[in-house]
Amino acid sequence: MDVATRITVTSPEQMRDLGRRLAKLLRPGDLVLLTGELGAGKTTLTRGLGEGLGVRGAVTSPTFVIARVHPSLGSGPPLVHVDAYRLGGGLDEMEDLDLDVSLPESVIAVEWGEGKVEGLSEDRLHVVIERAVGDGAAGDPDDPRGVVVTGVGPRWAGEDLASLAG
Repeated sequence: MDVATRITVTSPEQMRDLGRRLAKLLRPGDLVLLTGELGAGKTTLTRGLGEGLGVRGAVTSPTFVIARVHPSLGSGPPLVHVDAYRLGGGLDEMEDLDLDVSLPESVIAVEWGEGKVEGLSEDRLHVVIERAVGDGAAGDPDDPRGVVVTGVGPRWAGEDLASLAG
């Protein structure tokens, strides 16, 4: 059975903070799928993940390089940040990135990964970010966001995702 929690985020700073809190739950081998429209906050949340994991390098959107590895500055796992937006072939193209080799010792965060990377692991954390209210412009950082974090698979069965609400 999947476990899920819903959080309302009202600013980019809160989105980064959510990423930092989420990082405390993550361990090597975890796969995080990030879903949301352009400008929803996927990279901002991943930036917080990087801060929380204590990795080297600024976490920016890997759109043009597809995948970027951020080594740990301490004893924690590296963060592999993937943008699957331009990858249309699903798992075959993802396999070309050798993510399955990185997965056991890394935390892998995949933007636009829904329907493309689920085959990498039966255990994953799915983070869906949506604008909570209104018809403001897509990507407006001041629009509240509803973030639903769902743990899929046995790895997440015992985790208290409600603690992410802060």
